[in-house]
Amino acid sequence: MALHETESEVARAMLYAVQGGKGLRAFLVIESALLFGIARTHAAPAAAAIEALHSYSLVHDDLPCMDDDDLRRGKPTVHRQWDETIAVLAGDGLQALAFELVLQTVCPAERRIHLARSLADAAGVRGMVGGQMRDIAAESSDRALSLAEITALQAGKTGALISWAASAGACMAGQDQGALRHYGDRLGLAFQIADDVLDVEGDVQAVGKAVGKDAGRGKATFVSHLGVDGAKRRASDLVAEACDALSVYGEKAETLRQAARFVISRRN
Repeated sequence: MALHETESEVARAMLYAVQGGKGLRAFLVIESALLFGIARTHAAPAAAAIEALHSYSLVHDDLPCMDDDDLRRGKPTVHRQWDETIAVLAGDGLQALAFELVLQTVCPAERRIHLARSLADAAGVRGMVGGQMRDIAAESSDRALSLAEITALQAGKTGALISWAASAGACMAGQDQGALRHYGDRLGLAFQIADDVLDVEGDVQAVGKAVGKDAGRGKATFVSHLGVDGAKRRASDLVAEACDALSVYGEKAETLRQAARFVISRRN
């Protein structure tokens, strides 16, 4: 489906939602595929799928019943640009589109099926949705989450989709995913720690969304447990572990190593 060719307010909202952003997850799909000699054009549907699914999660996460945010990627959130009904439907549409796209990935049928099944697992109650639910529950709890609980929560909420993206190339190639999954797991946690730091140190214009919200809500984060400097050290250690996991691929994985370093040096 070409969204720009569809005369529908929901389709326009879907297209609006996927514009902007870093494209990190799509990048990881493409680069992990290149490790195994898989062409960008063959991996592109899976890369588009993870961005559609990630964008759906942001649209719903921004809703008043969730985080109630007005700004995303430097522009009004979908429910502010349109309304809540359009935002819910646009998110639903993007989620469905993600699975339509992932099944267009150019690889043997059984590997496409595994890509789709593993994406569902990463996105669902054992991954992103489950992590999001634990995050929401923590906000109304009278007990702050421990560091171990935050780590487990974020491994689902943020890390599951990043880990899927990082290991997608191995899945397409029918190769062992262990090293890339380890890389993705560490990268996902480092990414979230960097987000927690940006919520404290970032500028709304650079970040493209509200900052300072975690402290305002009294929310337990990596920063609240470790302090800003401690959180940065932990993120740096995780990036080192992520890069070490790629040693089996030698110099072929240098771009993925650079991506890991970028994750903790970014300003948005």
